[in-house]
Amino acid sequence: MSFLPSFRRMDNMFDTMFDFDEPFFRSTPTMRTDVVEKENGYQLSVELPGFKKEDLQMKLENGYLTVSANHDETNEEKDKDGVVIRRERHTGSMSRQFYVGDQVKQEDIKAKFENGELLVDIPKYDAIENKTEQFIAIE
Repeated sequence: MSFLPSFRRMDNMFDTMFDFDEPFFRSTPTMRTDVVEKENGYQLSVELPGFKKEDLQMKLENGYLTVSANHDETNEEKDKDGVVIRRERHTGSMSRQFYVGDQVKQEDIKAKFENGELLVDIPKYDAIENKTEQFIAIE
């Protein structure tokens, strides 16, 4: 029994490396969200690991709450002579929309970001029209 790879095994290794059915290629960044109904409203719990508060933006437009996250990071390591030995870039953006109703106003939505989790409280209301784009501050 030999521990050296045969050419056939090497071919198989590269075949599986670029197999688009593998989970690596199927995974896309998503905002995992839990929605909990409370007595006076709803609470969204949005998981955003690796993001900072500055990376997030929320807006309310025509009854839709849009949560957006944009991240751009560059890590660079140099040796003692200043030669780059490693440089990595991570960029990504994602967004998600939730229909909250035309009656919800921007000032009624409360948002808090802690430890990679965005908590958004949205009250329940009677019908009041609101058809303008409004941005929401994140605490």
